Amino acid sequence: MAEEKLSARTQFPVSAESQKPVLKKAPEFPILEKQNWLIHLYYIQKDYEACKAVIKEQLQETHGLCEYAIYVQALIFRLEGNIQESLRLFQMCAFLSPQCADNLKQVARSLFLLGKHKAAIEVYNEAAKLNQKDWAQDQLHSALHLNRHDLTYIMLGKIFLLKGDLDKAIEIYKKAVEFSPENTELLTTLGLLYLQLGIYQKAFEHLGNTLTYDPTNYKAILAAGSMMQTHGDFDVALTKYKVVACAVTESPPLWNNIGMCFFGKKKYVAAISCLKRANYLAPLDWKILYNLGLVHLTMQQYASAFHFLSAAINFQPKMGELYMLLAVALTNLEDTENAKRAYEEAVRLDKCNPLVNLNYAVLLYNQGEKRDALAQYQEMEKKVNLLKYSSSLEFDPEMVEVAQKLGAALQVGEALVWTKPVKDPKSKQQTASTSKAACFQQPLGSNQALGQAMSSAAAYRKLSSGAGGTSQLTKPPSLPLEPEPTVEAQPTEASAQTREK
Repeated sequence: MAEEKLSARTQFPVSAESQKPVLKKAPEFPILEKQNWLIHLYYIQKDYEACKAVIKEQLQETHGLCEYAIYVQALIFRLEGNIQESLRLFQMCAFLSPQCADNLKQVARSLFLLGKHKAAIEVYNEAAKLNQKDWAQDQLHSALHLNRHDLTYIMLGKIFLLKGDLDKAIEIYKKAVEFSPENTELLTTLGLLYLQLGIYQKAFEHLGNTLTYDPTNYKAILAAGSMMQTHGDFDVALTKYKVVACAVTESPPLWNNIGMCFFGKKKYVAAISCLKRANYLAPLDWKILYNLGLVHLTMQQYASAFHFLSAAINFQPKMGELYMLLAVALTNLEDTENAKRAYEEAVRLDKCNPLVNLNYAVLLYNQGEKRDALAQYQEMEKKVNLLKYSSSLEFDPEMVEVAQKLGAALQVGEALVWTKPVKDPKSKQQTASTSKAACFQQPLGSNQALGQAMSSAAAYRKLSSGAGGTSQLTKPPSLPLEPEPTVEAQPTEASAQTREK
């Protein structure tokens, strides 16, 4: 008993070795995934033969159930041109993970490459249903609640821009500018968004702040020049563009805007030279092709205009104004049937521009189809009345004159009141003088007279001059006439800049 009590009371010190933590063996990767890192490494290094060897070994060990190995093998087959086998493997991946939207997207891509477009659309729709929740957007919002950072705002704004939601993008960038008022990237992006919406006062304010912090910011300088160009200050805009050209020489938007500045100054050869340089730098940009077609149309080079307008339509097939300008070129090339088809497509696509119906009515009247011409004339009147009462507008005097002459010819009256009183009588008198230089010299049935009735597609665009500014229907250049040497024509606004970037 005494020995038991002694042993109970006596406590021996614990050895140092017994205090060391027991080292556990590192957990092994599951056999299905243990070679994924090596497969990924070989794939991104484009060592496809080594990658396929590892994939073969992995699939043998897993009895063909390693989804990642199957997925990468399908990608390699597609790169090698074996689309049918890649489709089979992607379908296997979709079977193994039916809730993975990426697998369905790859299946749809393979179907598209095989020419099965209808099936590809159906699979893409299924993938879209699985991928409705935007996890990136939610995580960025959560990050902002935890700790605000410039980059988080930028990425979240880009997500809304990709979705086409400009209002939410502006809201995000406004909060970002409040948090970081000296960040030039945020200021420039917000200014460009306001410029895109036509809110010029706020755009100018933010772009001006950008140039205060960074006087060499070429994006802000280009945007400021674009605003000046929009308001007809072509010389000042060209001065701004000269600064940008020193920093960024190979910019398609820059040469596009320089070309349209020269177009506004009636220097058509220089305009074509600059626009062709922009087209060389960005051959798939429909706006540059549109502007080239417009300038050639103004210079009465109808075959060249047809070439560029057709190319623009291939990239922008749902824009009615392009078909209208194409119809003008076809009319002057004496291809009346195709001109009618182009006008019909323009009327179908464009539900607001009265010029489309007016020009079509002139063509139909010239061809002796008075009943159809009258129908187009009445459609034009409906659009004019809708525009007249919906906002404060000033219609092109030449358009009004042509419509009145056509109305008289169709015996529907010529006393249409379209224009509203102009505040500045001098500007009205000067506009009337330039219009007088382009009035009809020939009967309505001639090609020359028809050309005088045509205007650029940008003629009808409404430009708001600020947050609470009024909209205005600006005057385009007449086609195909040029102003007489004795008359100082007013620089056009919409046609020279509405297709800027």
